[in-house]
Amino acid sequence: MKSIYLPDSILEACRQYLGFGVLAASLSLAHAETPSPTPLQTTGVSGSPSATTTISNAQLPAPDPKFGGVIKQDALQSKPWWAPRIVPPKQAPNILLIITDDAGFGVPSTFGGVIPTPTMDRVANNGLRYNNINSTALCSPTRAALITGRNHHSVGFGVISEQSTGFPGYNSIITKDKATIGRILLDNGYATAWFGKDHNTPAFAASQVGPFDQWPTGMGFEYFYGFVGGDANQWQPNLFRNTTQIYPFQGKPDWNLITGMADDAIDYINRVNQIDPAKPFFIKYAPGATHAPHHPTKEWVDKITAMHLFDDGWNKLRDRIFENQKRLGVIPQNTQLEPWPANVIKNWDDCTQEEKKLYVRQVNVFAAYAAYNDHEIGRVIQTIEDIGKLDNTLIIYINGDNGTSAEGGPLGTPNEVAFFNGVSVPVAEQMKWYDVWGTEQTYNHMSAGWSWAFDTPFTWFKQNASRLGGVRQNMAISWPARITDKGALRQQFCHVIDVVPTLLEVTGIQPPDYVDGIKQSPIEGTSFAYTFDAKNANAPSQHKVQYFEMMGQWSIYDDGWLLSTKVNRAPWDAFGPANTDPLNNQVLELYNLNEDFSQSQDLAAKYPDKVAELKKVFIQEAEKYQVFPLDASVAARIVAPRPNITAGRTEFNYTVPMTGLPQGDSPFILNTSYSITADVTVPEGGGDGMIVTSGGRFGGYGFYLLKGKPVFLWNLVDLKRIKWEAPDVLAPGRHVLEYDFAYDGMGAGTLAFNSFSGVGRSGTGTLKVDGKEVQTIKMEQTLPMILQWDESFDVGSDTLTGVNDADYLPPFPLTAKLNKVSIKVDRPQLTPADEKRLMEAASKAGD
Repeated sequence: MKSIYLPDSILEACRQYLGFGVLAASLSLAHAETPSPTPLQTTGVSGSPSATTTISNAQLPAPDPKFGGVIKQDALQSKPWWAPRIVPPKQAPNILLIITDDAGFGVPSTFGGVIPTPTMDRVANNGLRYNNINSTALCSPTRAALITGRNHHSVGFGVISEQSTGFPGYNSIITKDKATIGRILLDNGYATAWFGKDHNTPAFAASQVGPFDQWPTGMGFEYFYGFVGGDANQWQPNLFRNTTQIYPFQGKPDWNLITGMADDAIDYINRVNQIDPAKPFFIKYAPGATHAPHHPTKEWVDKITAMHLFDDGWNKLRDRIFENQKRLGVIPQNTQLEPWPANVIKNWDDCTQEEKKLYVRQVNVFAAYAAYNDHEIGRVIQTIEDIGKLDNTLIIYINGDNGTSAEGGPLGTPNEVAFFNGVSVPVAEQMKWYDVWGTEQTYNHMSAGWSWAFDTPFTWFKQNASRLGGVRQNMAISWPARITDKGALRQQFCHVIDVVPTLLEVTGIQPPDYVDGIKQSPIEGTSFAYTFDAKNANAPSQHKVQYFEMMGQWSIYDDGWLLSTKVNRAPWDAFGPANTDPLNNQVLELYNLNEDFSQSQDLAAKYPDKVAELKKVFIQEAEKYQVFPLDASVAARIVAPRPNITAGRTEFNYTVPMTGLPQGDSPFILNTSYSITADVTVPEGGGDGMIVTSGGRFGGYGFYLLKGKPVFLWNLVDLKRIKWEAPDVLAPGRHVLEYDFAYDGMGAGTLAFNSFSGVGRSGTGTLKVDGKEVQTIKMEQTLPMILQWDESFDVGSDTLTGVNDADYLPPFPLTAKLNKVSIKVDRPQLTPADEKRLMEAASKAGD
C-alpha cells in the first residue's frame, strides 16, 4: 500500500482541532446554559458525542436543548457541543410483546390444552402464568386497547375497522390525544418494531395515498413488517414493509408468512444488536395465527395428524382439556363445566361419519397452525437468548386477542369469505377440498364445535363480550432479571389495557403530558407489575372495575362480580334483524367470579338489587368511555357508509396500470347497477392479460383478455363462477369493451341490514365489444357484503391470487395497450316510502 503524504500545515490544523475537541469533551461546561428540560439522568461527559440523557416526558418529542458550547468567529477558538442522545432509564428491559389471534383459553398446552406449545411453556416455566387476563371479544378492539392502555371505545375501536361507523367510539380512529406505547418508547430511546397483523389502520386509510399516521410507522413503530386488515392468506399475503407492498413469496411455493415474519424479526433483532448493542428494543409480535384462514405448512399438519389428538371428537376433547387444567392447577379445583350446548352445536356422537372425517381434518389443520406458530415464536425468543439479552428482556406472551372464533359456523367452511357473505357450505360440498384443506386452495375455518371446546372451561366464543369464552385469555410472562417466582400462577384480574401502564412502570417512564403539542388523555389501565414479586402472588387485584361490550352484548365486572347479558346471537348469525334496544332489551345474568371461575352459576334471581346496582355501573362506564350508542347490528356495519376516498363518487377512471388498491378504498360495485368500460389497443399477434380485477380466488371479479377474447368473470366465493366470453378474437387495433350490469334489488340504502333490504339480489350482465352485445347472462344471486378483503383492486395485471385458476395465473399482465378503464356506478336510492316499508317488514320479522 502506498503512503499518503499530508503537508505539515494540514497535520498541525488537524492536531489543533482534534486536540481541542478532546479537551472540550473533558471540560465541565458549567458556564453554558442548562439545556431544557433538565435531564433526569445523564451519562458521559456533558456535550460530548457519547453523552446520553433520560427525559421527563412532560412533552414528546422532548424539546431540543439549547446549544451548550461556545461559538466564536474562529472555529479553533470555539467550543463544540453535542446534544445528549435520549435513552430509557438505566436497566430498562428489552420488551417482546406477543399476541396471537383467535385463540381461546383451552388452546395452548401451557394452560391444559392438547396442542403442543413448548415456547409458551418455556416462557411460563421461566416466569409466570396468568389465568385472568381479559380481552374485548374481537380483534381490532383488543389490539387498540393493547397498544394505547385505553378502553377500545375510548380509542374509536368499539368494533373492527371494517365495520366502523360515524361515532367517536366506533370510527376506528385512534385520536392524537392517545399516543401508543410504541410512540412513547420510541421518543424515550427504544428501537420499536411491529411484526404481523395490523388491524388498527382504518379500512379507509389503507391505500397508497394514506394518510399514514394511523399505520404502525405513524403510531411510533419505526419498522413494520406485516399485513393490514383482519387476516391474510399466509401463502400469498397482502404484505408490507413499512408502507410499501412487498412480494417475498414470489417464486417460492413453500413460503409461509408465519416463518417469513419470524425470519424478518430475527434479522431485525440481530441488526439492532450489532449496530447499537446498548439500545433496547420494543417489539410487538402479532402473527396471523390462529385467525382464519388456517394456513400451516404440510410438515406441521402431518405432525399433528399423526398424534391423533382429536379423533374422539369435541365432547371428549373438552373433558380432556378440563381435566388437564385442573391437574396443572391453572383453574380452581371447584370449577364447574357446563353441559354441552346441544341446542347450539350437536354432540359428536350425533355427527355422521362424513362429518366426523371432515371436522377432524379441519381441527388437525387448526392445531397444526397453532403449534407451528408457537414454534416460530420460539425461534425469535431463541435469537434473544443467542445475543445474550434474554435475562433483561420482558416477554409477554398473550394467547389470543379474543376467544376462539366460531365464524366458520357449525359446519366450518373452506372459504371464510363465504361466511361473511352469508353462505354456509354443506359438508358434502366441503369434502371437495378435503385433501387441500389449509393449502393455498382454501381460506378455511373449522367447525364451531371445536371452538367451544377450545374455550374450556368457559362457554361461547369470539364476539361474545358477555361470556368469558369470548374475553378470557391466558398469558405467560418472563423476565429473568426481575421475576424469580418461576413457574408460579397469578390469578389477579387483568385486562389488555393494563399492559401499557405495566410497561411504563417497569421501564421507569412516565406517561407523557403532551405529545406533538396535544394534551394526552389519561391511561385507563392499571399496572400489574406488582404481580411480578413473589410476595404479591396472592395480592388482591388492583384492577377493580371493567366493562365489556361488543355488538350489543355487554357485561360489567366489579371486584369479582359480573353482570352480563344472556347470549342472544351466535357469531354466525350475523344477517338477521338486530336488537333495537341492546341496553334494556336483554336478559341479565349475575355471577360471582370469586367463587365461580367459569361463569356457570347465574345468581340474578337471588340478588336483584345487585343486578340493578351493576347495571348502573355499566351505564356510568359506558358514558365515560364512549360506548354509546349501543349497536347490535353485525353485517349492517360491513356495508355502512364511511369516509373512504370513493365516498360520493359515481365514476372512476384509470389510464395507467396500477395494483394494490385495498377493498376499502376501491370502487364498490356490490348491490348496485354498474358498467365497466375498457378502451384498449390490441397489438399485432393478439392481446392477453388482466384489464381490471378486484378480489381473488375466494371471491371477486375480473375483466380480461384470454387468448385474444374478452372475458368478464364473477367468482362467487369459490363455489360458482359465472363467465361472459366473446366468441371472437379481437383483431389488432383499438377496441372498446364494456360490461354492463343491471341490478334487480333496491340496494342497502341507509337501512340497517336485514334480509329485506335488497342486498345480494339478482341482476343481468351484458358483455359488449365495440358497441355490439355478445353475451347476456342473468345472475340469480350476487355477493351481498364483501369481496376477498386481503386481495386488492388491480388495473393492468393481477396480484396475489386470480379469480379463475383455470384461465390464468397471476400476475397475468395485459399485453394490449391500456388507453382507459372507466367504472360507472348507478347505486339504487331508497325513497322515504321504501325505508318505511322495509322498516315495517324488518320489525315484523323480529317479532
